[in-house]
Amino acid sequence: MIRRRTLLTALATTPVLSGVAVTTTATPAAAAEPASNTALYADPTWTEGVHWGRRSRRHLIDDQSRTDRAPFLRSTVIAPHGGGIEGGTSELCLAIAGYDPADLAPTPVAGPVHDFWMFEGLMSSGNGALHVTSTHCDDTIARSLCAGSLNVLSLHGCKPEQAGLEPGAAAVLVGGLNPTFRQYLMEEFTAAGIRAVTASGEEEIAGIDPDNICNRTLLGMGAQLETTTALRTAMFAAGKNTIADRATNLLPPFWTFTAATRRAIDRVEAGQTVL
Repeated sequence: MIRRRTLLTALATTPVLSGVAVTTTATPAAAAEPASNTALYADPTWTEGVHWGRRSRRHLIDDQSRTDRAPFLRSTVIAPHGGGIEGGTSELCLAIAGYDPADLAPTPVAGPVHDFWMFEGLMSSGNGALHVTSTHCDDTIARSLCAGSLNVLSLHGCKPEQAGLEPGAAAVLVGGLNPTFRQYLMEEFTAAGIRAVTASGEEEIAGIDPDNICNRTLLGMGAQLETTTALRTAMFAAGKNTIADRATNLLPPFWTFTAATRRAIDRVEAGQTVL
């Protein structure tokens, strides 16, 4: 099995954020692989807003009535390697959470909104050096959102070789410790005509470590999706697969994937009673 770390550089794309100042900064020559988000944030080699950025939304729950109850948001969607690290995962994170990646307006896909968090590489190259493994993701906001959610869906990008698939395979690998969530995701992807494979082998791909950020929920289990390069490439217009252009050049496969994922979230939430 090819180690995930050895393939990260190949996954990077040109990092320009819609609505965020554009930078062409390349990887600092002295940069070392970060051991955690905390270590990365403290490293003077990297600068927030220049080399990396974060986006998140926690929805307000205002319940001041003794007789009625405000709804409890059960799920959080995260992209720990967004922007130029694993291209396309930021846009998927926003859409699955219920927002248009271009302007954060409600998406055309009906249904509720979810909390979200993402860490994004902003450099013109070398964003793989910003990769923090999911078991070492200790961003304060990410940990807080996940710890307060019944469900977390973590979005990632991978190459087929990392999953033992044939070169060029367009597929999503479904992992994490929540068996019900995994089952619903597999069923919805299959029904939508998307090739879905049960993630196995390397822990980072399978998402089965309890310390993986996707499993740091109120239930101690969540779900993780690894989308292959070919699957993500098919979601965006040809020649527009950059952070600057992806959000405004979404193809039907993007919305098919988003809708299937949201249906799976709806199903898992329907079986969860909040007393």
